Amino acid sequence: MAGKSPTQNSLAVLRALGYTCWVVEYWNSFTRKRVDLFNAWDIIALRENEVLFVQTTSYSNVSARVKKITENEHTADIRKAGVRLEIHGWRKTAKVRGGKTQVWKQRVVDLS
Repeated sequence: MAGKSPTQNSLAVLRALGYTCWVVEYWNSFTRKRVDLFNAWDIIALRENEVLFVQTTSYSNVSARVKKITENEHTADIRKAGVRLEIHGWRKTAKVRGGKTQVWKQRVVDLS
């Protein structure tokens, strides 16, 4: 992955797996905060007979996002609807020998 953000990296991976994706997180200019779908989700990904909600974050924040989603008031209803739930944590690995290229490493946590 060569994206510039966790969201871009997740979109690239999901699209390579055949998902149709939409970013549902947006910037609220009045509150100057990012707003997630149901206060937890950044991406909706669709594939035949499958709906997936994805929260993207840095590798080090995965545990905090697990807690956030587990405690979210909408999570039980989303699960009952049959939606798959994943957290994608991203970090850059060490530089590739002799160059400036860094490789992204992904951690996926399924909370379905």
